[in-house]
Amino acid sequence: MRRGFKEEAKRLALEVREELQLGSHEPLDPRDLADLYGAPIFPLHELASYDCPAEAITYFSNVRQATFSAALVLLGSARFIVDNSAHADTRRRVSIGHELAHIVLEHDFVTTLLTLDGCRAVDKEIEGEADRLGGELLIPYQAALTAGRAAWTDDQVARHYNVSRQFAAMRMNASGARKVAERQRANRRTVSLQP
Repeated sequence: MRRGFKEEAKRLALEVREELQLGSHEPLDPRDLADLYGAPIFPLHELASYDCPAEAITYFSNVRQATFSAALVLLGSARFIVDNSAHADTRRRVSIGHELAHIVLEHDFVTTLLTLDGCRAVDKEIEGEADRLGGELLIPYQAALTAGRAAWTDDQVARHYNVSRQFAAMRMNASGARKVAERQRANRRTVSLQP
């Protein structure tokens, strides 16, 4: 990830939330952001009505569900997101948030999704940026810090922001908010113990 991007993602996420008239501590519904940016979301199970082969839908919904979460699809100047409707809504929100981060960051997609041997072709730099911004959009640093100071559990954070427990834990750790809050609580205990 390029130098300074973590701070840039914090600022950008707050600007995007402001466009949605959301503060840093309110839950963000990625579907609202998709509407704002003109990127329709197509759940995987609905693609049959667009002539997607039933075998492909079954494969990604049942057989290899873990291999596909969501994808940003470019079609001429249009863009849309396909998400795996077989996943829990909390996971879908995170997946859609990641794909929307690519749009917000105006990432260029010059590589193919799959290589000739069938492996995914990804640019680790832009995927890392989308992960970081997607996380900031759903649980901003300031919100994670507030939750850490309030000693919220990962379950409480997950419920409030309507994300999975795993994602909540990842945001609390990756943002550094948990460590900052722990240090602040430890400092308060130290100060209160001194005569």
